[in-house]
Amino acid sequence: MRVLLIGNYPLDNSQSMLRFATLLESELQKRGHTVRLLQPQPILGNDMYGHAGLGKWLGYVDKFLLFPRKLSSIKSAFDVVHICDHSNAMYTSLLRGIPHVVTCHDLLAIKSALGEVPQNPVRPTGRQFQRMIVDGLKQAQRVICDSENTRLELLRITARPPESVSRVYLGLNYPYSPMETRKALALLEEHHIKTATPFFIHVGANQWYKNRLGVLHIFNQLRRHIPLSRLQLLMVGPPASESMRRFMKEQDLGGAVQLVTGVSNEVLRAAYSLAQALIFPSLEEGFGWPILEAQACGCPVFTTGRAPMTELGGTAAVYFNPSAEEDAANCISNSLSKLDNLRRLGLENVKRFQEATMIHEYLDAYEQVASEKVVH
Repeated sequence: MRVLLIGNYPLDNSQSMLRFATLLESELQKRGHTVRLLQPQPILGNDMYGHAGLGKWLGYVDKFLLFPRKLSSIKSAFDVVHICDHSNAMYTSLLRGIPHVVTCHDLLAIKSALGEVPQNPVRPTGRQFQRMIVDGLKQAQRVICDSENTRLELLRITARPPESVSRVYLGLNYPYSPMETRKALALLEEHHIKTATPFFIHVGANQWYKNRLGVLHIFNQLRRHIPLSRLQLLMVGPPASESMRRFMKEQDLGGAVQLVTGVSNEVLRAAYSLAQALIFPSLEEGFGWPILEAQACGCPVFTTGRAPMTELGGTAAVYFNPSAEEDAANCISNSLSKLDNLRRLGLENVKRFQEATMIHEYLDAYEQVASEKVVH
């Protein structure tokens, strides 16, 4: 097939979406398909102007005035067009008569714009932008969601016919697997990551739903169950927020918590392989990559007992209420004797999320939309 992938604007710096698009490009080409990855290019926008104010509006010109001309000029040369990130769903208005699919990764921003997430208020321009995305999702020929939870939420918000929305689980975008202990220790030592005492790990950024402050609260409670000298927390992600720094100072956690940024996939693989377990108390997720990354490395997972975390972790994870930090800590402490079994179950569970399966199911979707009479 001839497949056109629509990727993200580079200056938006959406690394996970870039990895998803390039993974599709590479794997489809390996299977003999003709693939082009097309992204809006920074013609007027550039890093000098930043991502707010003038920079934001110049980026809008690149994305919504200049890019549509490029897309319109080449779209007919392909059998199917795949918009790889639902935040670009507004481009479906340019694809009437062209077979196409849109991948919806999550509805967090849309739900926030609808007022369903009080802790994440959205400005009027943001609400208008999310309305454009919803309109694009409504117009799309086919929408494919990363999880069943996202699929059900999309059906609720857009009122699309259920048969026009499917679910394709993501495959791991890096070959995570257990790393031999000696190699993992050497790699972490090389990057000045402490390994002298057992440690738990959290992976995530500072968005509200990642609940990084909640991680610290749970860890602080957990320290009451385990001698202080035997418990560390490694947090992989951006620098700590002000509220996190304040809490660590108040609770004297500085020596027990290490924050690292910008690590490679191999360093992260080493960390997962040595960690006692992943603590992942997200309030919401579209998918939840760290759950599967950890399990693929033989790292037990303690996470939130709601979808999609339960959908991904299956029976191989232990679940808790992230808002009840003391109960969450008790849950983790009471499960420490089961870590070996959780490792085994996790390695089995992650087999459900194979890259080859993902590509096969996307190809099926491409063939289906290409065979349909497109009237959108």
